[in-house]
Order: sequence, then structure tokens, then C-alpha cells
Amino acid sequence: MAFSDLCRKAARDALKEDLGPHPETGDMTSQHLIGDESASAIIVANEQCIVAGLPIVEAVFKELDENITLSFEVEDGSKVRAGQVVVAVKGGLKEILTGERTSLNFLALLSGVATLTRRFVDAVDGRGPKVFDTRKTTPGLRALEKYAVKLGGGFNHRLGLFDGFLIKDNHIVNLDLVAAVKVAKEARRGQVEVEVETLDQLEQAIEAGADIVLLDNMGIEEIKEAVALAKGKLEIEVSGGVNLDNIADIAEVGPERISVGAITQQAGAIDFSMTVTGRERD
Repeated sequence: MAFSDLCRKAARDALKEDLGPHPETGDMTSQHLIGDESASAIIVANEQCIVAGLPIVEAVFKELDENITLSFEVEDGSKVRAGQVVVAVKGGLKEILTGERTSLNFLALLSGVATLTRRFVDAVDGRGPKVFDTRKTTPGLRALEKYAVKLGGGFNHRLGLFDGFLIKDNHIVNLDLVAAVKVAKEARRGQVEVEVETLDQLEQAIEAGADIVLLDNMGIEEIKEAVALAKGKLEIEVSGGVNLDNIADIAEVGPERISVGAITQQAGAIDFSMTVTGRERD
């Protein structure tokens, strides 16, 4: 699905939550208190952040009225200061007010993901490893959250179960690791990644020809040994227990990838607000 179509679908689904399932429902307050008048409004970031989600803000308002116009004062992925205007909106006041909370919710969520991702990327500080996301995302919003990760300087792991092998312990209850990798390699459907918990399992994964090994909850010394064992044979990805206090130390020992569920699962919402700056009756 094209990104613009994805944004429109997400906007449509979110608006339906607010406006109800039937044509006769809708924004009761605006319908009864606001006449046919035009207005202008601004959306402001109330704290420093990496802005993410401007295309879906546009999708929300365009879903309500194609004639609404938006002027973006910054680009998606920009760092903004507290109090900075990010977008100006012009159009029917009813539609602007109807779309206010939905558009701000998307901005708050996605900017939170982008901002936290940037903090992790900055903590690695050019040491080598790339910061990856995981599938620990908000149901129904994964593609948008992964978009925000990229705006924050991170990289996307699998979009879903459909686009890559990741063999975990539960997959090999009745199958040994080497045999599991062989089956996956024979499928010829992209890279094969294996989660391991010990250095013995790492050696099996190397022997089997895995492309990437995910080290699950290993300490720094074990990670260092794993990197030495795997050098030139496959890529090492570190996951589990990664936070802003230890990611620099992990990066220092040389894995190619560090995956961080927190950047989507624990990102706080960024504070944005909308203010109507002018109105006139049609």
C-alpha cells in the first residue's frame, strides 16, 4: 500500500472512533455551536522534539474536507523547539475543530517515537551499530510507527512475520537449530536470522549458515566473545534489556545491529496544541 493511502486509511479509522459509525452521528459540539464559517489555525509543538506525522495530519483534515489547506512550517523529521509552529491550517471551522484531536494524537504518538529513537541513535554516537526497531508496536499502527523510527534516524527490522525469518527458541522445540536454518535457507525468501542465548548456539548458527544472529539478553562480556566468534561470518544483533544507560557500552564492543523495543513500546507522547487564530463567516 502506498504511504499516502496508508495515511488516509489510518485517518479514516481514527476519525470513525470520534465521529461514530452512523451518518447521523458526528461532532455534536461543533455541529450545534459552529455555523458555516472559515477559520485559520496553527499547530504548535509545546516541547522540543523530532516532528513526525505531518502527512497523516494532512490526511486527517483532507478526509474531512478536501478544500482545507495546510502550510507546513517544518519538514517531517525536523528537530523543533518548544513553541514552534509546525503547520498552519485554513478551511471550514467545523472541520478544523473536528480534526483537531485526531491530528494531534497522531503527531504526539509518532513524534514521541521519532524523538526517543533519536536519543538512542545519538547515544550510539557513530560507534558503528545501527539502531533497529522491533515488532513491539501499537496494533494497527506499526507501519506508521516504523516510519517515525526512520525519521528519528533508526532502521526498520521486519515489518511483520511475512517478510523475514527470525527463528526463536519456540520454533525449534522439536527441531534442532542447524536443521531449522537449513529449512529456512532452502526457502530462499531473504535473510535468515536466528535468536541465540548461548555461545554454543551461536557456533551452531554460524555452522548452519545463518545471515544474522540475535543475541538475547547477553551480558557485555558474552557479547564481546560473540562478536569475536562471528567476525566475518555473519552479523550480530544485540537485543533484550537495551536502554539509554547501556547502549553506548554495547555499541563499543562492536555488534552490527542493536534492536530496541522501547523506541516504539515506551515512547512518551509529545505535547502539541492547536489554536484558532482567525475566523470569518462565509
